[in-house]
Amino acid sequence: MAIASVNPATGEVVKTFMPMTPADVEAKIADAQQAFERNRILDFATRGRSLSKAGELLTSEKQALARIATLEMGKPVRQAVAEVEKCAWACTFYAERAAEQLADEAVVTDALESRVRYEPLGIVLAIMPWNFPYWQVFRFAAPALMAGNAGLLKHASNVPQCALAIESIFERSGFPPGTFGTLLIGSGAVEAVIKDSRVRAVTLTGSESAGRTVAAQAGHEIKKTVLELGGSDPFIIMPSADVAQAAHTAVTARVQNNGQSCIAAKRFIMAEQIADEFARRMVERFEALNVGDPMDEKTDVGPLVNEASLQELDSQVKRLVAAGGKVLTGGKRLPGKGFFYAPTVIADVPFDAPIAQEELFGPVAVLFRVKNSDDAIRVANATTFGLGSSVWTNDAAEREKFIKGIEAGSVFINGMVKSDPRLPFGGVKASGYGRELSVYGIREFVNVKTVWVGPAKTS
Repeated sequence: MAIASVNPATGEVVKTFMPMTPADVEAKIADAQQAFERNRILDFATRGRSLSKAGELLTSEKQALARIATLEMGKPVRQAVAEVEKCAWACTFYAERAAEQLADEAVVTDALESRVRYEPLGIVLAIMPWNFPYWQVFRFAAPALMAGNAGLLKHASNVPQCALAIESIFERSGFPPGTFGTLLIGSGAVEAVIKDSRVRAVTLTGSESAGRTVAAQAGHEIKKTVLELGGSDPFIIMPSADVAQAAHTAVTARVQNNGQSCIAAKRFIMAEQIADEFARRMVERFEALNVGDPMDEKTDVGPLVNEASLQELDSQVKRLVAAGGKVLTGGKRLPGKGFFYAPTVIADVPFDAPIAQEELFGPVAVLFRVKNSDDAIRVANATTFGLGSSVWTNDAAEREKFIKGIEAGSVFINGMVKSDPRLPFGGVKASGYGRELSVYGIREFVNVKTVWVGPAKTS
């Protein structure tokens, strides 16, 4: 696969890159191994200064970095700036918290002394997607490097300039040279990197099929993996909810990042009593969205990432209609250059139709009606995915019922699903395993070592 920047707003190739040779990859791995040997013995304060510097660079260069992301994958530039700012927050969070999160833990046993230590593993390979080209990387890299590891990034082949920009940030931050490197390689060259004995673990954010492949390859080598895969997140609105606020949030939750987010709300499950009002409000807001040039600060929705994604989304919409769905607004590709799809709302699709179980990666919302909370939970769980979920209710008992009943890595009550450095992030079922962020994220790629000290022998 070619490694190239293609502007989704125009379809024009901006820049192409030659893939690295096996010798280039070997040099990157060797550099990362040497950097790991240095980084692992640094104290948290020293690593923290470097990570803080990375955060400062992100903040000072956020406009330029945002424009690179928008150019390569079409995210509205306002959202791209916010993404870079969030990366800086993650750097600050782990620079300040890692020492506490990975401190030795004393345990009372029959030993004179026993404790748990957290030690770095080595080189961690990160295989990352294009849709959040900075955040997906930094939410892994910030904790991994603070733990003393080194990182290698195999980014999506359509965001090479973002990948190189991230490498530059870490090169200038003060970490040992080579602590974080970018591999400009195609997917066919990844298995050889996974098999390299110096690479100790793999983290992947991407599709279910990519997760299965990487997990199998890493499993064969008996290497730790963390997978964050797709999602078909439910957004449930019950009669006690503030329907106006729910509808307002629902639009953002569906079309953020042009609808290309694993944790975007995708299936809107409405109680019958408020279904008409919610659908009306949602359609009104969808029709008011500004679709256009993602470099324009006023744009709400930009293009999909490429022609293939556009055609796939259009095919899914046609299958939703064939299954009985009614298009309330949108439902078509927009004319002109670029890969633009009209913000779309579809109702009346049977919840058990095969197409209703698929992940829609674009600005398309599918509405379902249910009779009660039991019905809502049943529909919410009727998917192979289990990443996030959002429930809107002001009934305390009902709230607890949803928290216990929904099969997902997170349940947000009266709010939009989002990742936060202070909270663990990840999914269940086909949405993956393992956790990123918070204390749980930084402990994914460490050796949890038991230390037991008994009495010394006496002569």
